[in-house]
Amino acid sequence: MTANIKSGLTSAVDMASREAGLVILSAEAGTDFNGRPTARFRLALTPDATADHTLELELSDAFDFNKPDLLPAMTSHLSEAAKRLRNPRPDASVTLAGLPISFAEFRWPFHLSTSGADTHIVHGVVHLEDGTGTPLHAKISASMTVTFAEIVPAPEQPYAETFLYNAVRKTFDQGQLELVKSGNRQPVPVTTRYYSRWQKKFFFTDTDDKSRREFLRSKVYWLSGVLGGGQPVWIADPRDAQYLNTTAEELREMAAEEADVGWLKLAEDRDFAAPTAKLLECSEDYHARMQAALAITKPEFNEEMRHGHTNM
Repeated sequence: MTANIKSGLTSAVDMASREAGLVILSAEAGTDFNGRPTARFRLALTPDATADHTLELELSDAFDFNKPDLLPAMTSHLSEAAKRLRNPRPDASVTLAGLPISFAEFRWPFHLSTSGADTHIVHGVVHLEDGTGTPLHAKISASMTVTFAEIVPAPEQPYAETFLYNAVRKTFDQGQLELVKSGNRQPVPVTTRYYSRWQKKFFFTDTDDKSRREFLRSKVYWLSGVLGGGQPVWIADPRDAQYLNTTAEELREMAAEEADVGWLKLAEDRDFAAPTAKLLECSEDYHARMQAALAITKPEFNEEMRHGHTNM
């Protein structure tokens, strides 16, 4: 542990980690986008975990958990992350349109825009993950409006990561992000259109049973069949449930039904699934869907925006 990190912050993270079944491998002092001090924790399921099965948690050094519900929410976030770390590729996900992607290099927490706009910004990179080592990626500049920031308990990773990643997936679905070999940052607006004040929940995509089942098959095909060597992946992820406007329990039930008809093989705990031979035989279809999804990720921005001159 690094002595420069406040003991109260370290104690809170240690408590939440232990409750989530994680261990802290390291704690280091860092800086955010504006040079203010942060604390970077490296977490894993076991002390000997490989680097690709660890989680980086970055928090403002001045952040404290004294507000009501902040520590329980952090524990919940880490509990979900602990299950995601059991995936063969914990960093990978799929979009509803059929793009396999991974999230990397997100620098937390949100920072105020340097352009003078009254927004909060976080930067990161999204990579295409088709199993070929493709260089296609999108540099992200996600902007959260002041109105939206009022909804969020804190502009920190544990309270914003899920809805931010889902906003990125939604923006891909809308064809408003482009995967390129090189390029500048592309905007991802995070606004109140993604939140229902009446229902007090996030809302990204209006899906039905058919599209949710297809999502589950696509997820298992790519994350297990292509990227994971057939190892099972978590099919009841609350992050996916939020993205699809459903519940983790409904995803679990749907996965069981998909297993009954021969598409998935459920693990013993039934929260994880791997592809069957029947699903893997659909490889051509899933690659065609990915190519179709890639075809729409070429937004017709004006040339200023297309070349990254977004003042982000």
